[in-house]
Amino acid sequence: MRVAILYSGGKDSTLSAYRILRAGHVIVALISVISHRNDSWMFHIPNVELTKVQAECMGIRWERVEVSGEKEVEVQELQSAISLMKGRLGIEALGTGAIASRYQKDRVGSICRSLGLGELSPLWGSPEDALLRELLDLRFEIYFTSVSAEGLGRDWLGSKLGESRMASLLMLKRKYGINASGEGGEYETFVCDSPLFKRRIKVLESETIWHHNSGTWEIKKFDTVEK
Repeated sequence: MRVAILYSGGKDSTLSAYRILRAGHVIVALISVISHRNDSWMFHIPNVELTKVQAECMGIRWERVEVSGEKEVEVQELQSAISLMKGRLGIEALGTGAIASRYQKDRVGSICRSLGLGELSPLWGSPEDALLRELLDLRFEIYFTSVSAEGLGRDWLGSKLGESRMASLLMLKRKYGINASGEGGEYETFVCDSPLFKRRIKVLESETIWHHNSGTWEIKKFDTVEK
């Protein structure tokens, strides 16, 4: 099938794209949603504008969709945008990186039904520890761009997902009940390299913003380099 991926630039949508390609589908576009609000119920915020660079590194077409960020309204806005893309790009299905968020999956499912598209969510229902292990085994280069959960402090921002961070996430899951994959909004990520990337992103300058018990890591300057 000809698939458009709802792409945030984080680990889950990138892994979903990897699995969808491995399953023999064609990715016609990465669709990144830019919200006008920082408290969107549906869409990833930190560094989302850099998804264009990630798409260039993968050699995949990039499509930008702006939404208001208002609850439910943003879903209708996305549907309208995809409706216009469907014929232009020959989209047959939407792909998502959803793992456990019923809120997000139900709304993407509604868009697909309304537009007569298939829905591909290859990560749905996967164990959190297995997904983290897969990402490390595939040598994804992943950085934490936001944190907002018990046990995730400022030092996590801009740090790389590796064995020690994975062990800490699984420990925090046992201790506090967080979702180790970040599906509950505990954290967000940015992928600088993966098996899909023909060039990797090298962060040159960044800024950490911290407020009480949550914060973000924003990439200010970068380069793309040979792998």
